[in-house]
Amino acid sequence: MPPSTPLHPARFNARPPYAGPGQAIGLLGGSFNPPHVAHKLISEAALKRLGLDKVWWIVSPGNPLKQRTPPPSLAERMRLCRTVATNPHIVVTDFEADLPTPYAVSTLAFLKARSPLTHFVWIMGADNLAQFHRWKDWRRIASEVPIAVIDRPPQSFRALAAPAAQALARYRLPENQAVRLTDAQAPAWVFLTGMKLNLSSTRLRNSDGSWRTM
Repeated sequence: MPPSTPLHPARFNARPPYAGPGQAIGLLGGSFNPPHVAHKLISEAALKRLGLDKVWWIVSPGNPLKQRTPPPSLAERMRLCRTVATNPHIVVTDFEADLPTPYAVSTLAFLKARSPLTHFVWIMGADNLAQFHRWKDWRRIASEVPIAVIDRPPQSFRALAAPAAQALARYRLPENQAVRLTDAQAPAWVFLTGMKLNLSSTRLRNSDGSWRTM
């Protein structure tokens, strides 16, 4: 598969957080509507088990697959993310708003052009793996960066049986070799188990708001 066309950093005002040469940065993208404790625990699990230096929460202007009505403002979601992301190794950013499209494939092309010596890893929950085949240029994403999939019961069986997981099955690393992922040549992915929180932003949007006290 040919490499994606880079989005030249000088053409845009987007200013992502600093990523140094050789650093391992996890990327957790989404609308974060709302952010919740599972986002934090997923990030902390990735930091520990993959040996990451940082995890960036890339707060998107909107999710093309999910949003039927406009989400709260980006500024409000950024504010809420900062109240949840209390770990100093989690960095909240909205640089994607200054890119021409909200698609992950474009975001990755921009980041790799801007920081070619940084080891980026895409992080997603099992619920996103289940629909990964619906993402724009999902095969290109898988060929650009390693992917860490975090178990999100009860989505695990559906996710691992989904078209993307089946297509990428031969590139899956054993879980006990997860620390190798940051240096692996894409396509490469790992499925990390052990997360027992079954929280979702959709369910929390329909709740009474008690999640904010977690």
